[in-house]
Amino acid sequence: MVTVPAGRRFGRRTPPLGGALAYLLLNLPLGILSFTLIVTLGSAGLGTLVVWLGVPLLGLLVLFARTAGRVERGRVFALLDVYVDDPYLPLPPSGQKQRWLTRVKDPATWRDLSYLFLLFPLGLVEFVLVVTVWAVSLGLVALPIYYRFLPDGVYAFPSYDVQWFVVDSTVAALPWAALGVLFAAIAVALTKGLAALHAAFAAGFLRPTVAQRRRMERSWNELDRITVAG
Repeated sequence: MVTVPAGRRFGRRTPPLGGALAYLLLNLPLGILSFTLIVTLGSAGLGTLVVWLGVPLLGLLVLFARTAGRVERGRVFALLDVYVDDPYLPLPPSGQKQRWLTRVKDPATWRDLSYLFLLFPLGLVEFVLVVTVWAVSLGLVALPIYYRFLPDGVYAFPSYDVQWFVVDSTVAALPWAALGVLFAAIAVALTKGLAALHAAFAAGFLRPTVAQRRRMERSWNELDRITVAG
C-alpha cells in the first residue's frame, strides 16, 4: 500500500531575510508573467473552442499551471525554507486521453491556476511595500554621506520649495540616520512577516488537502493493483 506523506514544514519558524527579500521581489515579475499567460491562453482557448483550435491552447494552459505550480513549490522551499508536498493525482500508465482527463479533473490543477492568477495582485502589493520601506530606511541611513552631493549641498524635506526640515551638515543628518536604522529594523520585520504570510498562503493553495490526500491514496492503490495484475 502506498501512503501519501502528511504536509510538512522544514527549517526555520521565520524565513531567512535574504530569501524572503528575493522571494517578495520576484513575485511581481513572475505574477505578471503568470497573469499574462493565463489570460492569453484562457481567453484564446475558450474563444476558439468551437473550432477545436482552443483545445490545444487550453491543454497548454493546464500544462503551464501544473509546471508553474511545481516551480513555485520549489521556489518556496529554496527561498523561504518551507516544504510543500506535491498534490497531484498519479497519471495512468498508458492512454493519452485518460492521462489528460486525469490532469483536467485533478483539483490540484485548478488550485495551482488560482494561485498563479492571484500572484500578480499579491506580488504588486508586496513589491510596493517592500521597496518603499527599504528605500526609506536606506535613504535615511545614508543621508550623512550623500546630502553634500545634492543641489547646494542641502537636503530639504519634503521639497526645496517647501522646506520643513533641512540637512546641511553631518551633525544635522545623524538624527535622520538613526531614524533610518529604526526603519531598517521595521523593514526586516516587514519583509520576514510578508514572506511568512505568503508562504502560508502558497501552502494553503499548493499543498494537497485532506480530501486530495485520500484521492491520491486511492489512486496509488488502484495503480498498484493494476501493476500486480499485469
